[in-house]
Amino acid sequence: MALELKQLPGHEAFQKDAERYPGSDASAVETCLTLLRVSDDVEQAYAAHFARHGLSQARFIVLMQLQREEEGLRPAELAERTGVTRATMTGLLDGLEKEGLVLRRAHAGDGRMSMVRLAAKGRQRLEGLLPDHYRRTAALMSGLSAEERQQLAALLAKIAAGIPHVREP
Repeated sequence: MALELKQLPGHEAFQKDAERYPGSDASAVETCLTLLRVSDDVEQAYAAHFARHGLSQARFIVLMQLQREEEGLRPAELAERTGVTRATMTGLLDGLEKEGLVLRRAHAGDGRMSMVRLAAKGRQRLEGLLPDHYRRTAALMSGLSAEERQQLAALLAKIAAGIPHVREP
């Protein structure tokens, strides 16, 4: 069971922690927790959305990668592009292939390698999903102007640049 923080403490609680712990910044902690909460909510909403179409987010991402590559991709390329291990990608591809959404074939130039392509059924699944998907994504972001969306993207890039400060020992 995943634990979620649905209600953030008040600003005063963050301020008390900042006074107690040197190097703490109440505003930074409060903003980060808000980002995490919203991120989790968005991820859960998309999980429900993809589930209605018989997919997970990971499976959707693989299908989208393949949709954009007419010739297909090697499983290792898919793993690299999606940021998962080769073993994880193998599991995803096994499920997608079993469902008939992707095809694995020997590489034309090197029979030891395989290529993965989107099957007709996978293309049909995406065609059935994408209009709804893009409409829902537009609705999600509809509260922001085009300028605010650009600002948000720039701010998120700045946050992404700070991730090593949390990740690395």
